[in-house]
Amino acid sequence: MRRTDDRLLPALLLGAQVAVWPGAAWLRGGAPSGADLLAAVLVGGLVTVALAIRRARPVPVLVLVAAGCAIGAQPLPTGALAVLGSAGVALALFSVAVEREATTAWLCVGTLALWQLAHGLSLHGLGDSQGLDLVWTALLYAAAIGAGRYARRARAARRAAEARLRRASAERHRLPAAERRRMERELHDVSAHHLTAVVVTVEAALGLRERRPELAREALTFAAETGREVTRALGAVRAPAPSPQDHPAPRERLRELVAGFRALGQPVTVEAESLPDGGLGDTAYGIVREALTNAVRHAPGAATTVRCAHGDSRTDIVVRNAPPAAPGPGTPPGRGLGGGRGQHLLRGRAREAGGTLTSGPTRDGGWEVRAVLPGRTSAAPVTAAVPRSYRVAQYVTAVALCLQPLLPTLIVRDEPTSADAGGSAGALFALLATAQVLTLWWLRRAPRATLAALLALAPLWPVAMATGGYAGPVLLPPLLGSLATGLALAAVAARAPGHAGPLPRAGVRDGLTGVGALAGRALALPRRAVPFVAAGVHATVVLAAVLAARSAGQGGAGGAGGAGGHAVGAGWALAGVGAAGAALVCGAAWAGGAWYGRRRRGASEAHQDRVAAWTEEAVRDAWAERRRIAVGLETTVLARTADVVEAAEAGRLAQTADRARDALAAMRALLDTVRVAEARAERRPQPTLQALDLLVHQCQATGRQVRARLTDRVPERLPAAVDIAAYRAAETILRAGGDEPAELVLDATDHVLTLTATGVPHATRPASRERLAARADALGGGLTVTGPDALVLRLPLPAPLPAPAPAMTGPGDDHRPPATHAPPPVADSARPAGGTPHHAEAAPTHPPHSAQRADDGPRPATDDPGPAAREQEENR
Repeated sequence: MRRTDDRLLPALLLGAQVAVWPGAAWLRGGAPSGADLLAAVLVGGLVTVALAIRRARPVPVLVLVAAGCAIGAQPLPTGALAVLGSAGVALALFSVAVEREATTAWLCVGTLALWQLAHGLSLHGLGDSQGLDLVWTALLYAAAIGAGRYARRARAARRAAEARLRRASAERHRLPAAERRRMERELHDVSAHHLTAVVVTVEAALGLRERRPELAREALTFAAETGREVTRALGAVRAPAPSPQDHPAPRERLRELVAGFRALGQPVTVEAESLPDGGLGDTAYGIVREALTNAVRHAPGAATTVRCAHGDSRTDIVVRNAPPAAPGPGTPPGRGLGGGRGQHLLRGRAREAGGTLTSGPTRDGGWEVRAVLPGRTSAAPVTAAVPRSYRVAQYVTAVALCLQPLLPTLIVRDEPTSADAGGSAGALFALLATAQVLTLWWLRRAPRATLAALLALAPLWPVAMATGGYAGPVLLPPLLGSLATGLALAAVAARAPGHAGPLPRAGVRDGLTGVGALAGRALALPRRAVPFVAAGVHATVVLAAVLAARSAGQGGAGGAGGAGGHAVGAGWALAGVGAAGAALVCGAAWAGGAWYGRRRRGASEAHQDRVAAWTEEAVRDAWAERRRIAVGLETTVLARTADVVEAAEAGRLAQTADRARDALAAMRALLDTVRVAEARAERRPQPTLQALDLLVHQCQATGRQVRARLTDRVPERLPAAVDIAAYRAAETILRAGGDEPAELVLDATDHVLTLTATGVPHATRPASRERLAARADALGGGLTVTGPDALVLRLPLPAPLPAPAPAMTGPGDDHRPPATHAPPPVADSARPAGGTPHHAEAAPTHPPHSAQRADDGPRPATDDPGPAAREQEENR
């Protein structure tokens, strides 16, 4: 991360202080005394050394600099510590705001301001000069603390952006490999659990059909149901849900899993104190299922124990089975079904969850699988809170420092002194400065309302000058008041046109309803007119201040003719200079804010473009991998699984066992091809809604919370144009950027596919709206913005063609169903959420033309599933 090198700032401040004093005194011919020089060197050296370590110890440095300048300024001449006492203290305060949390920063600035006010009141009272000093100090401290808080937020945002870029860059290369591992793991789970259960059950029924013929009927029913379940599960592997679906309770899932293995004749005992949920629960469930499947394969009938303990720091999972029973005559059911990948996938599953897994034989000849996963609190870092005692000590110290300058006044009772008229002017200036500082508190949340309030406070400066009898420089108070307006103008100019900024919290929003409405009516004018209005208001304020001062002077002097004419001319000239100065301040603030806003938006857009480009590349690569594997899945495994269901429904028990083993062999051959993942430079298929889960995963990997959901009403198959356009619209919405949690919901009603997006304020801006509207208009749809962070995109779906009426037939005619019209060409877009696709139970269909190109990757041959299947065929 780039950071400006500001280590020389303390030395530069010391050099500026030397130039002001004693340099200016020497130029005027007055040599300071040796004692003054020695005191100035000591104080200046101490302050400079302290400021050099301000980043490591910001609060002690602030206390040391403020106390040193206040104590050292009393015996020294005026201006001896002017630079260090103002800019040095502001630099220390800036460091506090950057390096410490908001509570400490605001407590420091409030304590410092009150301490200096009490110190000045106890020594000098509150006159004209003291009031202006207080105004200058308040504005300086407000600028320092505001700039520090902004720098802290900017630094945090810059670090988050750089971390997001690093994650996006790493995920760009990791997502395709992660997709291969996911499909390999899920395909192995399907083969290991479902198909193995079919083989074990059917072969056991074959061995006992002479003695227990009823087991054959139960085995055939189980094989048919399991085959259909395999088809549904493989459909979910091809098109997983874009966001995690709601599973049953962890204990209920485990109970159903154990009941299924007990039905296979495996005695399983569960000892579960507590179970994890969410993604960690899915990992634990997968480990237990794979371990129990291995126990059924290698130790059928052996007592098996499952232990799970989910604690705060770790989650322990242990699956242990007893030694296998002595083999009887014949081949035991399920023999030779293992593919040698189970332990590797188990370790990979635990490693991806942030844990470890070990397995091996036990002392009594059994087998144990032990996994250690993260616990409840170890999955995410916990931010350490500030101890309550530390916060109490901060407040006590602040109160003590504020009361310290008043102790001499409370102990030693002096005679009261009468305050002159100028004292009231200083008090009024202090109140106005306080009001401006408090108004600037809302600058980030409501810049236009803040600007309106500051413009309303500006005319009070001439009133305070006239009421308090101010006799100092006429232009100084109004110009000091224009500085706060310039800051608000810069904030308004930095905002993008049409950008309302972050919304206040609910309670604050309710309290500011009237103020926001009033500010909206007061500044309901074009954006370009805002700086001219502000400049006009402050020019009028300067003119009023000058005229009020001239009328007061003329009333006191009674002016002679010639001198009065010259005085009037000088007054108008002074008013013109002051008005030009106010207009210059407003114009410079607006121009500077607009330049900074363009620069910041350009950097943000460049960052978003890089993240979006890497996201698109990662999703396309992962989608190509999924299609490559899905082609082999559709042409081999699904076909053989359909054969299992067909044989089971026909009542052929031996053929059902053979077809189940064929499906296992085809799955094993497909798993061999999954690992072949050479990079290809050919064209990749266009992503559709089946790739929505990849897009969501990639966005989550860059640090944004994104959820996507498809309702049950979304058709299982969508037209290719609608399918691709819906995915592209979702990609455009998420590409707009933002850190807010986003949710995408796709629904279909009245032949219209609806994409509802919430939590996407950046997607409702003009540039993103134009892109989304153009994509919807191309298909005859539409776009509606329903809120500041929500929109609805509608894409039309073609109505299904009605079937023709059946022809009238005679009594002897064959009652055959009439032929229906062929449906329009559609993309292979099985619904990835909201239930399993119904069409997966039918015979496997070929993928669309876009997924059948030769550049989609190697495919396993339909008629040659692999050497293992060929060997079994020859044996049969």
